[in-house]
Amino acid sequence: MSPHTLAFVESPVQLLNVLEWAHTQGLSRDDRAPRDARDPDAGDTGGLRGIRRAGADPVGAAAPGGGAGRPGGLIPAQSRRRAPGVADPDDTAAPVPGITFVVLSPTDPMTRGQLRRMAELAREEGHEVRWEEARGGATAPFKTVGGLRRLLRRAERVVMGDPFSRYVQLLLTITRARDLVVVDDGTATMEFVAQLARGERLVRWHRKGRRLGLRDLLFAPVSAAARRRLTPQGSGSDRGRRVEVFTAMPIDEVPEGVLVGGNDFAWTRARFGPPRLTSGADLVGTSLVETGVVDGDRYLDAVRALAGAYGATRYFAHRRESADKLHRLAVETGLEVVRPDLPLELIARRGPIGRTVLSFPSTVVHTLPRALAGTPVRVAVCDIDPSWLTATASSRAQGFLSGVTGTARDVHRLAVVTPA
Repeated sequence: MSPHTLAFVESPVQLLNVLEWAHTQGLSRDDRAPRDARDPDAGDTGGLRGIRRAGADPVGAAAPGGGAGRPGGLIPAQSRRRAPGVADPDDTAAPVPGITFVVLSPTDPMTRGQLRRMAELAREEGHEVRWEEARGGATAPFKTVGGLRRLLRRAERVVMGDPFSRYVQLLLTITRARDLVVVDDGTATMEFVAQLARGERLVRWHRKGRRLGLRDLLFAPVSAAARRRLTPQGSGSDRGRRVEVFTAMPIDEVPEGVLVGGNDFAWTRARFGPPRLTSGADLVGTSLVETGVVDGDRYLDAVRALAGAYGATRYFAHRRESADKLHRLAVETGLEVVRPDLPLELIARRGPIGRTVLSFPSTVVHTLPRALAGTPVRVAVCDIDPSWLTATASSRAQGFLSGVTGTARDVHRLAVVTPA
């Protein structure tokens, strides 16, 4: 039997990328896993037949408090396509879950909704899903960590999507697993690998250069211990530990001993599509305003100019974009704002999607060309002008964003738009 694998995810994209990694390892199964009663938000959706694609309602119709609004049409079930060389399981035998997913649930409704949809896909692949209300009050972290201690002690392999997460870093100090896998969590993966290679403290790129707060100082010993756990071939009790990074992002500095696996979205391409294409262009949103990197007014002006220059009609919102910002964007630009309830790679692969997809520097300029390989869809990226940055943006911001764009393959570079 394969070693038991435990995967910690906090976002829909992390869960998708664990499924992609599992596909390369032959860990996916056709058998449906029993519904996990620990997910309080999961209804009886009947697998893929109940997974809804984001609707086209304007964001102004969204529920108060940043709710996800009313979703639109259904994504119909599609026949399962198996990768060559992967045998069918015994349909009469009770399947052993390939992976136990632990969803460390966030609080915002849109992310929770996407996670619920992705959890159904994981169950369809025969994996077990355990839903943890990890942020449901002051005592939730203690209950979550205490409830996971036994699983952590028994797991032989741990897969994670966000090594910068304090939750994940704390859990890493408990596990005895000697096989650690980091899957993509957006562009942060590039920064994680670079910091690990240079032996630096693990800090998210948009926070680099800022003074440490009290919570950072208190958590520093745990973060340092996690970084040591993520360093392969340690000494003493850590000797022989294996660390893998599974990524669609370009990696320039590979830490000594770290294995790097390429994510080409083979599972997504086998499971969905090819997409139905529209004649126009779609624009992909970013949360750079919400993270304090880009000024909100400058961003709105840039979106208006970009949509006008290339004829975009739809705006696919990032799950972290605020309802107020999206409402203003819809009203002032005339764009149809769409709030996906699956990661954009799956939405795009299923379609309908524009023949041109416009984006600012973000993960999708690296992932969409892979997910849409073999289709005529063109992905185009527009750089962030330095004048759009906020006064409080990290000194690292401009260089990092330029690197995201400059290292993207199979995308078209657009000139920086000049707002009217």
